[in-house]
Amino acid sequence: MAETSIAHSTTRTPPGRSAETVQDRNGFLTRRATLAPATADHDARTVEVIWSTGAPVRRRDMAGPYIERLSLAPEAVDLSRLEGASVLDAHRQTAVRDVLGSVRSAAVDGKRGTALIQFSARPEVEPIWQDVLAGILRHVSVGYSVEEWAETTENGARVLTAVRWTPHEISLVPTPADPGAHIRMETEMTETTTIPAPPEAQPRGRSVDTSNAAGAHASTVPDRNDAQTRAEANAEIRSIARIAGLDQSWIDGQIDGGADPDTARRAAFDALAKRSAPPIRTEQVRVEMGESQDDPALRARQMGEALYARINPRHELSEPARRYAYATPVDMAKELLTLRGESTMALSPASLVTRALHKTSDFPIILGDTVGRVLRDAYQAAPSGIRRLGRQTTARDFRAVNKIMLGEAPLLEKLNEHGEIKAGTMAEAREAYKVETWARKIGITRQVLVNDDLGAFADLARRMGQAAAETEARILVTLLEAGSGNGPTMSDGKRLFHADHGNKAGTGAAISDATLSAARLALRTQKGIEDRTIRVTPRNLLVPPALETTAEKWLASIAPATAADVNPFSGSLSLVVEPRLSSATRWYVPADPGEIDGLEFAYLWGAEGPQVESRSGWDVDGVEIRVILDFGAGFIDHRGWFMNPGA
Repeated sequence: MAETSIAHSTTRTPPGRSAETVQDRNGFLTRRATLAPATADHDARTVEVIWSTGAPVRRRDMAGPYIERLSLAPEAVDLSRLEGASVLDAHRQTAVRDVLGSVRSAAVDGKRGTALIQFSARPEVEPIWQDVLAGILRHVSVGYSVEEWAETTENGARVLTAVRWTPHEISLVPTPADPGAHIRMETEMTETTTIPAPPEAQPRGRSVDTSNAAGAHASTVPDRNDAQTRAEANAEIRSIARIAGLDQSWIDGQIDGGADPDTARRAAFDALAKRSAPPIRTEQVRVEMGESQDDPALRARQMGEALYARINPRHELSEPARRYAYATPVDMAKELLTLRGESTMALSPASLVTRALHKTSDFPIILGDTVGRVLRDAYQAAPSGIRRLGRQTTARDFRAVNKIMLGEAPLLEKLNEHGEIKAGTMAEAREAYKVETWARKIGITRQVLVNDDLGAFADLARRMGQAAAETEARILVTLLEAGSGNGPTMSDGKRLFHADHGNKAGTGAAISDATLSAARLALRTQKGIEDRTIRVTPRNLLVPPALETTAEKWLASIAPATAADVNPFSGSLSLVVEPRLSSATRWYVPADPGEIDGLEFAYLWGAEGPQVESRSGWDVDGVEIRVILDFGAGFIDHRGWFMNPGA
């Protein structure tokens, strides 16, 4: 009996594909599948999509470039507006014709967001539906609003993660910002590879001898000599390897082992079964990084920048914000409502502002951004004399900031005749303070927004910035003047300015050559933790306004006629006037904070200066803006400051 070879395909046709199975005259089975979405339901006109994988997207704002991420944790995503939302054509929402279908269900699992969408049966949508079925249109994008951002830094780059956000619609787009957002597809196969079938799949009529004691499957063939039989078997083994795509090493192994064709087919089937993991389809995706105009946070920043430019004409608008250069708060409220799909026809300016405050979170963000800009300008411009004399740092949390001061390094000693080097030790001391939160809430009324009264708007923000700077200065002055002017209590149980610390004049006196010389001498001869003289250089003279004129005279540069008239302190000390000092006679000589520890103040890490938050007002008919300052201060060492009670 002449032998025949039979093979079958292991390609599985997924749901939603059409397939046909064909057997050729050589007994090979092949299956061909068309490219279509794996989850498409032709009758219901539905298909499943992955609308987000949380992939990072590069964006840019007024602070510079940053990376945006969307958290896909179930508690971070509000799906209430997505279920039943529209499926749009490239995020367009200006007319009904832009709606291609609707979202039937949506879910997130922490790694990706999925949805089942249904396409309309309208005639104009039919070509789009056919392109989806053909696999031509397969990219999607989601439109969303962000209620809360979390800002971090990774490898020096700023990262903004949306930790509370709401998707509003899903769109078919040419190129998505998230390369993983697409209509679910199976890997396409236009021609499948045929693989040899196991012996049990062979057609009836073939004679197989299973009587061999070793269990080998020997084919029944006509009588012929062993050499010819082996040659034909080897040729068939090579044919099996060629069809199955097996390499030469597999062929050599079968021939060297004396395998017959039946045994070779079984081995080929086993080899292909091991490598039959689903193939990975790769495709080259070109992603253009740019600003997404459907990002509500970006739009809010552009509008906020435009409002700020109207308040501060010196500010040069960025190109994206120029379209809002002459827009009033009412104009911005109207646009935000239109983008949300709200009708604005026949609405008065007051109604537009009211609806924008209560139906979109973007409007409070815009006003908060504007207030923040004006507030920071005023905060940085507000004068603070004592702040110049301290060192700024950051605290990671609200726990006590412990500062450890090391003593002087041990002096070097002469080596003895054995060459032994002795170990030295360093003493240490510890001081502590902590960051605390200071806050105020202000309201911008609806009347101010409707009237476009930016003067009152800016004045309120400017005063809050000045108030934040004033708060910091008062905290520092209160710390300095604690203990009836002797300063805070240090870790040794004594006040900052104490006779045992060598930094307080024994008798109060006015500013003069003699008293300034005594202050300088006291700092120059300060003892360190190891009770050794350290180098402390006076750099500033801190006085209240009542002593400003006197201090200027003693620090003035003059051209002396004789050596006796030389001013030894001319150019050696910088005058610092602090109007918040309560004593009209007390004056101080501090060292440079960069040379030795002294006054130190800290902000919470990531929140330097006043922080602004905003929301639609509940207690106020308008917008509530909250200004928060996380700030703390303390004296780390007494050796860099000298105090004279004055006279």
